[in-house]
Amino acid sequence: MTALPQLPFVDGGLLEPSPQLLKLQAEGPITRIRTQIGDEAWLVTRYDEVRELFADPRLGRSHPNPQEAARTTNSVLVGGAVEDDNEDENHAMMRAMLMPAFSPRRMRAMRPHVQEIVDTVIDGMLADGGPVDLHERLSMPLPVLVICALLGVPYEDRDDFRAWSDAVGDTVDGARSAAGWESLNAYMKGLIHRKRSEPGDDLISDLVADYGDRVGDEELSALCAGLLFAGHETTMVRIDVGTVLFLTNPDQREAYVQDEKLAASAIEEVLRRSMTGGGGLLRYAREDIEVGGTTIKAGDAVLLGAGAANHDERVFADAVHFDISRPSNQHLTFGHGARYCIGASLARLELQIVFDALLRRIPTLRLAVPVEEIKLRVNQLGGGLVAVPVTW
Repeated sequence: MTALPQLPFVDGGLLEPSPQLLKLQAEGPITRIRTQIGDEAWLVTRYDEVRELFADPRLGRSHPNPQEAARTTNSVLVGGAVEDDNEDENHAMMRAMLMPAFSPRRMRAMRPHVQEIVDTVIDGMLADGGPVDLHERLSMPLPVLVICALLGVPYEDRDDFRAWSDAVGDTVDGARSAAGWESLNAYMKGLIHRKRSEPGDDLISDLVADYGDRVGDEELSALCAGLLFAGHETTMVRIDVGTVLFLTNPDQREAYVQDEKLAASAIEEVLRRSMTGGGGLLRYAREDIEVGGTTIKAGDAVLLGAGAANHDERVFADAVHFDISRPSNQHLTFGHGARYCIGASLARLELQIVFDALLRRIPTLRLAVPVEEIKLRVNQLGGGLVAVPVTW
């Protein structure tokens, strides 16, 4: 019997998808694989099929027997199935609760705050002189400051919730991940309790005021803890990887600086190219589903490989090339359909401000080490880079 390919695929470079992953994609849209912890699952890698399945109501995060469902990692956050008989209704309610916080009006209101944070960080970098680790100086603190302001989380508590977030994202040590999630939830419960008597102009206060009599503190704390985790981890990774992409593609950097009209398409290309991992978003089939001549059985685990789909040559010509003027870039980094990432507008706002400031204010910015020396974060849900040493 032929051994199944097993995640993670580690034969790729820093900024390229795994050759093994691309080989599987070339062979067909769906492949039976083993997850990081050895369970069997389906990995979908081609763009059309991934996009279609993102919007397919026959897939969900819940499973009738969560303890028996295949797992991808030992992280408690998205490593396995949830037990939720009303998943679609609960998800729709969650989106309705959060939509006002990510409205165009709220994003416009946040722009000056984000700009001020970025300018202050860059002022400090320029005053200190290089080299610096951009990961520590900008990529990590900026999204934390922004999500703290949005949620109403005291920034002075950042060391605690950063440590808890790192633990939650541990894909190997399940006990550490569970302990981190418990600590993060307990912290949020305390904050929710405080907001009941001391509300502010923030999302948690709004949720308590609007839904506190209908949604229990357990559900509110889990929702806010998930937002805190996702709201800074993913943007941090995009800033790190996007910086390396620009600094290793000087022609694209020069094009960005010379033509302001490329700003929006440049961010979309950063978002497309910053997903190169061989894994995918975990879903479970609610009934049998036919994909590319293969039947996914009800209850099977399915990984929607957005990173692979974003490098599908059938849709993105010369897909591994970083091209900020790419004319059509309907990437799947934020998903598709009813579960499209609710924080996409905030991520785009942060990335636009960051790269505009970095590339225009520090025209001689460059990597302080060979790109081959930059290390990947391993065994973490968000992936990304350990450090981004830069100088100018």
